[in-house]
Amino acid sequence: MLIKLWMAQGFITSSSSIQSLEDVGNEYFKDLHWRSFFQEVEENLSTKRLECKMHDLMHDLAIQVAGTECATLHSTEENINERTRHVSFDFHLETSGKIPTSLSQKSKIRTTLFPHKSWESNKLSWDDILLNFKLLRTLDLHDSELKMVPKSIGKLKHLRYLDLSENGDIKRLPNSITKLQNLLTLKLSYCGDLVELPRDLKKLVNLRHLENHGCDSLTHMPSGLGQLTYLHTLNEFVVKKGIDSTGKQHNRHVGGLNELMELNNLRGELFIRNLGYGEDASIEYKDAKLKEKQHLHHLKLHWPERSGDHVDAREAADYEITLESLQPHANLKELSLIDYKGVRLASWLPSLTTLDTLLLAQCEKIENVLPLRQLPCLKSLQLVGLSSLEYISDNNNVSSDLLASQEPLISNLQSLELRALPNLKGWWKDHHVEEDDNSCCSLPLFACLSRLVIEDCPKLTSMPLYPHLKEELVLVKASLKSFQQTLMMSTADSSFSPLSNLTSILLSGIQHLQSLPEELTRLTSLETLYIIDCPKLKTLCPAILHLTFLQNLMISDCQEVDICDNGDGNMWQALQSLDSLQLYYLPQLETLPDGLQQLTSLRLLSLDECKILASIPEWIGDLKSLQMLDISACNNLKSLPQGIQQLTSLQALSIMDCPVLKQRCERGGEDWHKVAHIPYLSLA
Repeated sequence: MLIKLWMAQGFITSSSSIQSLEDVGNEYFKDLHWRSFFQEVEENLSTKRLECKMHDLMHDLAIQVAGTECATLHSTEENINERTRHVSFDFHLETSGKIPTSLSQKSKIRTTLFPHKSWESNKLSWDDILLNFKLLRTLDLHDSELKMVPKSIGKLKHLRYLDLSENGDIKRLPNSITKLQNLLTLKLSYCGDLVELPRDLKKLVNLRHLENHGCDSLTHMPSGLGQLTYLHTLNEFVVKKGIDSTGKQHNRHVGGLNELMELNNLRGELFIRNLGYGEDASIEYKDAKLKEKQHLHHLKLHWPERSGDHVDAREAADYEITLESLQPHANLKELSLIDYKGVRLASWLPSLTTLDTLLLAQCEKIENVLPLRQLPCLKSLQLVGLSSLEYISDNNNVSSDLLASQEPLISNLQSLELRALPNLKGWWKDHHVEEDDNSCCSLPLFACLSRLVIEDCPKLTSMPLYPHLKEELVLVKASLKSFQQTLMMSTADSSFSPLSNLTSILLSGIQHLQSLPEELTRLTSLETLYIIDCPKLKTLCPAILHLTFLQNLMISDCQEVDICDNGDGNMWQALQSLDSLQLYYLPQLETLPDGLQQLTSLRLLSLDECKILASIPEWIGDLKSLQMLDISACNNLKSLPQGIQQLTSLQALSIMDCPVLKQRCERGGEDWHKVAHIPYLSLA
C-alpha cells in the first residue's frame, strides 16, 4: 500500500525501462528500513503483505520535516494550513456527515484518508468531496459502508489511487469511473456483492494495480481488459460460465481468459476461477500464455464444484487437456489446484523447479501425485479432499536402498498437510510395513519437516518418520503409529532425541487412546498440548510429569479422563511454566485438582461444559498471576469462593450460561463483593 501511495503522489520515478516504479519504490523502502526509519518489518501470513512499525522518535521527526504539508485532524474544530496537501482523520465524522469546516474550499488537498464507516447511513456526501477536493490524487474510502458510487466520480480527473475495498454492499461501479485515466491503483478487494467491473475498464490505460481479492460475486471480466498492458496486479480473473461450441463467449462485453495474453507484467498472485474443460476451453486458455508471465509467483486454478455429479473417464481426460494448456512460467513459486477432476496432473509440473508451495484441494480423481523428488525446492505440500488418492508418490525414482534406510527424504519440505484423504494408505506404493510392526528401522525420514498435519486419514498407517518437527504436530482422527515410530527411533547422533524440538501437539479424535505415549517425556521443548475428543483416555500420567516447559494445556471432550491427583499434587507439580489451562466438556470433573494451586505462573483458567463441577476451591486465591477466569455452561456451580478477592492480578472474569452464578455475581447479588474489584466483568 505504502509504495502505491508514493506512486500516486509522483514521489517515485524510474529512468530505466527495465526497472518498474514498484521496484524502485521497493528499493526506497528497503533503504529506509536499513536506516531504521521502519522497524519490525515482517510478512502478514494471511494477506501476504509486508507490515512494519515506526519508532515514536522517528515518527515525531517525520511530522516535523513534513511541516504543514501533512495533517491529521482530531476534531471538526481544528484548522488546517493553506499549504496542507495530505489529510487523514483520527475521529468519526459528525452525525451530519459533512466535511469539517476547516477543510471546506481547501481545493489543493491531494490526499484524503477517511475514517472507517464514514458512509454509514449515507452520512457523508459525494458532493462535498467533488466540491472541496477537485485536485485529489489519493482517495481512501475502504470499509466506509458505501452502498453506491455516483457517476460524478469521473470528475476527479487527477485521481491516481482509489480505495473502495471492504464495502460489501456495492454491486456495480459506474462506467464513468473509466474517465479517471490517471488512475494507477483501484482497490476493490472484499466488495463481496460486486457483480461486474465497468464495461469500459480498458480506458484506464495507466492502471497498474487492480486489486479484487474476495470479490466472490463477480461473474466475468470485461472485454478489453487485455489492453491494460501496464497492469502489475490482478488478483482474480473470473471466467464467464457458458462457452459455445466454437469456444467463444456469448456476450461481446465479456472477456475470455485470452485477455491475459499481453499482460506479461502481472506479478504476485493470480487466481483464475470458474475454469471450464475440454478442447474449446483449452484453445482459449493456451492463448492466455501463462508461460510468458515470469513475474507471477502464485497461480491458483479453480474449477466449479461438481458436488454429486459423476465425472466419467472422457470428462476426466478433458480436464487433463485443459490443465496442460495452463502451463505457467518456470519461475512460479506457488501452485494451487482446486476442484480439478483429472486423474493425472500436468506433464509440466516437474518443470517448476523453483516451486516451493503446492496445494491440491478437492481433486477427487487424482490417484497419485508425481514423484516429489522432482520438485527440489518444495517447502510446503497440502493435500485436501483427494478421495481417490491411495499413495502420495510412486517409488519409480527412489532406490530400494533409500526405502530401506533412514536416509533424508524430500530434503527441503518444511510443512505437510494431509486432510480428508479417506483412502490414503501410505507414502509409496509397493512399500509396506506390517500392521503390528512398530519398528522404524526400515523407514526413511523427512530431513527438515517442521510442521505436520494429518486429519481424517483413517487408512494411513505407513509414512516417513519426522524426528525434526519443531513448529507443530496435528493428528486428527488419525493413527498414532508413525508418531510412536518416530518417538522410538534411534539416531546415529546420541545427543539428538527425536522430536526434542517440537513445541506444539494437537491430538483429536484418537478413539483408542487410553494414555499418552510414555515416550512423550522426551519432548523437552513442548509448550502447547491440546487433547480433544479422545473418549477412552483415562490419564495423562506419567508423560505429563516431565513436560516442564509446557505453557498451554487444553483437555476437551475426554469423557473418562481423570485429572485429579489423589491429593499428592505430583501430576501438576512439574507444570510450573503453565500459562493457560482450558478444561472443556469433562463430565467427571467434580472439583479442581488440589495440585493446580501450585501453578503460580497460570494467567488463564477456562472452564466450559463441566456439568458436575460443584465448586471452585478457596485456594484459587493462591494463583497470584491469574489474569483471566472464564466459566461457561457449568450449571452446577452455584457460587464463587472468597479466595477470588485475593486475585489482585485478575483483569477479566467471564461467566456465561451459568444462570444461578450469574445472578449472584450481578451488582447487588450475594457474590458481588467478591467480583466488584475486577476491571472487566462479563455476565451472560
